[in-house]
Amino acid sequence: MIWKELLFVTLGSGIGGALRYLISVWLRPSAAGFPTATFIANILGCLLIGLLAGLLQRTPQIPNGLSLFLGVGLCGGFTTFSTFSKEGFQMLQSGQTALYLLYVLLSIVIGLIAVATGWWITK
Repeated sequence: MIWKELLFVTLGSGIGGALRYLISVWLRPSAAGFPTATFIANILGCLLIGLLAGLLQRTPQIPNGLSLFLGVGLCGGFTTFSTFSKEGFQMLQSGQTALYLLYVLLSIVIGLIAVATGWWITK
């Protein structure tokens, strides 16, 4: 059983990672240094996980494989805490403290709003 679940997560992660890469190609880093691609990917991932959480609460008969594929796999491969942290560290290293604080604040606040919005949409 674990192998089947692992396959769902692996497939979702691959698709999520590919989509994340395409966003980074499409949204090249801005001249101001704001990591737009990471920000957009993480906010979209928050919206998707909120939608999924709402759907799972409302429709518990959703197969576990689909839940793993979308939640752990797709969202996990698409969003990126490590890149968020690396880019934040680089901002601090280059003396962009105000931009760093804005990035962290916007990421957390808008991320939570996106999760709540996704969950609310399913109600």
